[in-house]
Amino acid sequence: MTPAPRTALKSRPPRVLPRVLPRALWQSVAAEWVRVWSVRSTWWCLACAFVLTVLAAATLGAANATEAVREGVDTRVTASEAVVSATSFAQFALVALAMLTVTSEYASGGIRVTLQATPVRGMVLAAKALVVAPVMVLAGVLTGAVATAAVYALLSIDVFGGLVVLPPGEVAWDLLATGGYYALIGVMTVGAGAAMRSAAGTLSAVFMLLMGLPLLLIMTGSQVAVDVSLRMPMFAGLAFMDSTDNLTGAPIPYSAGEGLAWLLAWTAAALATGWAVLRHRDA
Repeated sequence: MTPAPRTALKSRPPRVLPRVLPRALWQSVAAEWVRVWSVRSTWWCLACAFVLTVLAAATLGAANATEAVREGVDTRVTASEAVVSATSFAQFALVALAMLTVTSEYASGGIRVTLQATPVRGMVLAAKALVVAPVMVLAGVLTGAVATAAVYALLSIDVFGGLVVLPPGEVAWDLLATGGYYALIGVMTVGAGAAMRSAAGTLSAVFMLLMGLPLLLIMTGSQVAVDVSLRMPMFAGLAFMDSTDNLTGAPIPYSAGEGLAWLLAWTAAALATGWAVLRHRDA
């Protein structure tokens, strides 16, 4: 009896996934970049962020200088510190920009085309985050620089006592930290948008997370509630930016490093939630 001929082992096809994924991600990022800059809402949001930053920084800087003059205190006002404080108000214009990168596609039905073009859903979310982050950094640094110059020019007037200063190292840190804060808040909003899918729901959830809930907790007067509120994203960001003039009325009672850690944790949690919803729910 002759033995049956052995079947030749089929060679496995080469694994091309590691080479394909970076290229597909780059293509998704490029498409998302074009989409962001091709809609008017992006420019409106950036314009609102610019106006809010300049007006809020000038108002807060003038208030601090006026208080110092009234009390006769020879305290120097750093122009960029007012810009850091202004993030509490200007951030919502950039939150709207980040939100629209996700929710506008759900509103128009374009998300179906996006998911057909990029079946790996986590890549879609990653591409949006990789586009939003640098846009937020640029917006924060550029608007912050203009606002710092405006505050310096305003507070140099004699009526404000000429107490304003512009130390290069401190100004550079304030501007970079502001851009970094906006980037993390923007990425967090992308995750929230992927989870909520609607503009109204996303904006409401992010507003409550950034300002609504923390202020409500502070108003309770409970020390535990205050400690919890100070670890939420906005106050963690203020700690990271080393803010000394904010809605709490005092410096945040922990280090910039701890503030960055809390901010990163909130951002990662929002992205993970958005990825889980995007992965398991149909568009």
